Amino acid sequence: MTVQTAAVPLPALREARVPEDGMYEGVRVLRRVPGGWEERPYERIELVPQGRTIGAEVRGVDLSCPLEPALREELNRALLEWKVLFFRGQHLTSVQQRDFAGQWGELETNPLLARGASDDVVRFDKGSGTTPTFENVWHADVTFRERPALGAVLQLREVPPVGGDTMWADMAAAYDNLPREVKERIDGARAVHDFIPGFARFYPPERLAPLQSVFPPVEHPVVRTHPETGRRMLFVNTSFTTRISGMEREDSDRLLRYLFQQAHVPEYQVRFRWQPGDVAFWDNRATQHYAVNDYAPHGRVAERVAIAGDRPF
Repeated sequence: MTVQTAAVPLPALREARVPEDGMYEGVRVLRRVPGGWEERPYERIELVPQGRTIGAEVRGVDLSCPLEPALREELNRALLEWKVLFFRGQHLTSVQQRDFAGQWGELETNPLLARGASDDVVRFDKGSGTTPTFENVWHADVTFRERPALGAVLQLREVPPVGGDTMWADMAAAYDNLPREVKERIDGARAVHDFIPGFARFYPPERLAPLQSVFPPVEHPVVRTHPETGRRMLFVNTSFTTRISGMEREDSDRLLRYLFQQAHVPEYQVRFRWQPGDVAFWDNRATQHYAVNDYAPHGRVAERVAIAGDRPF
């Protein structure tokens, strides 16, 4: 004999919270290179990947020597494919570091940052009692210029006993994974970039005011096309992007907060633990970076050389 029991009704489901930042868990598309890109083996260097789409250690290269054309071509191809390259134990002089970077183009000066051995070498000397850090926020370098930097070569001269890592985020992967409706809103949009928000916390007005005529606000596309790979990339950052042109301030702020958040996704990132004499060379067009400020009261000394870029399109 079968005994039938009444079905017990399920309780009503409470309303789900929709994250305001739009960040949902799930599988993300992680393409290291654009579709149709011809991947070829490297014959003159050894690459050791450090992340899924971004970051590779390069072995077998002495950066203190001028690069033969074929080696320079392989390093440039590696830079385009991996976005940031790491070279262990190079111990370059400032002149050697500058000469290596100069093989990619005209070098850039930055009057807002401390000068190193020459005008085109920037020195970051961080530690107890020094000027507060500028770098522990996700950003791309000098997007407040009409021609933001193509890339940068950074060498750590003094490394704290623990901490002081640098992280990079792949902004092509960030763009790839935006919802379709967000892409439709930002494709073709332009945004204003200004140096004041990034530096006003650290410098008095009397130092910044004279530079406003040197670096007036500029507009760049919200979605940039890489000039060498043709890849589309998200090109706004917390330090320097102030608003989306032609949009009401409240709507612009809300959308920018969402776009800024994309650099925080771990799947798009690589993290590098420095040793003295290590060098990182990154594509500033395709990445953002973040210097982790977790090493006080110890010091951290780095020198950077930046390569002038082109006008974003």
